Amino acid sequence: MSSITDIQNEIIEEFSILGDDKESTIFYIMELGEQLPDFPEAERKEENIIKGCQSKVWLIAQEEGYNIRFLADSNTDITKGLISLLIRVLSGRTPKEIWEADLFFIDKIGMGNIIGSQRSNGLAAMIKQMKLYALAYQTKQNT
Repeated sequence: MSSITDIQNEIIEEFSILGDDKESTIFYIMELGEQLPDFPEAERKEENIIKGCQSKVWLIAQEEGYNIRFLADSNTDITKGLISLLIRVLSGRTPKEIWEADLFFIDKIGMGNIIGSQRSNGLAAMIKQMKLYALAYQTKQNT
């Protein structure tokens, strides 16, 4: 499996091909969201909704050995694409890797300029929730 840094560099490379074409970039983000695996219908409940997102975003974390696998969905295509990028980088990692991850790709691809302040706040809420899951699993593994 590629490192978190390697995957982020791949994402930066993919977005660099799009250049400054905001419309193509947004379309690409939406395409990425279409690649997410199906989200379990039973998990579409209030407790799995990320607080702080304008859209509805459901996120669950599952333990796979010492690693965490994330599953997510959203009711909007752009937000679904954003969470798919985070899952691509963080899913399948140890809690420590997730907690300590420096998600530099977000700034490098100019995500703030692409999605605006409301969605940037939502993106921050998604990252926070993923890191909180990691912290909870790390605490559980250490007891």
